Amino acid sequence: MDQSLQATIYVGLNDSETGVQKFDTEKYLSILKTVCISYKVAFSVQVINGGYFHEDGRFTEERTLHINLMNVPKETVEEIAKDLCAFFNQESVMITSAESSVYFLKERL
Repeated sequence: MDQSLQATIYVGLNDSETGVQKFDTEKYLSILKTVCISYKVAFSVQVINGGYFHEDGRFTEERTLHINLMNVPKETVEEIAKDLCAFFNQESVMITSAESSVYFLKERL
């Protein structure tokens, strides 16, 4: 088992200026898929509920994409996060990362 980077990107779906979600969640998921395919990165995603304090002190409750990336270079994770931040008009996005063990198991009858 090799050690690799596990990264999670959290991207809110409310527009940073209006405070509301402008498009259906499926549209944001489609954009995410396009971005990850363009970087040739496998991903998993969940739609969760979250809250965020803006730099000006406003609080927003919103749907959030919880995107999990495994064994992806830090630089690529940051590029994906920057793209999503810009495309979704976010003030910022949050990235968490940790070393993890990744392996694939196959079984056939």
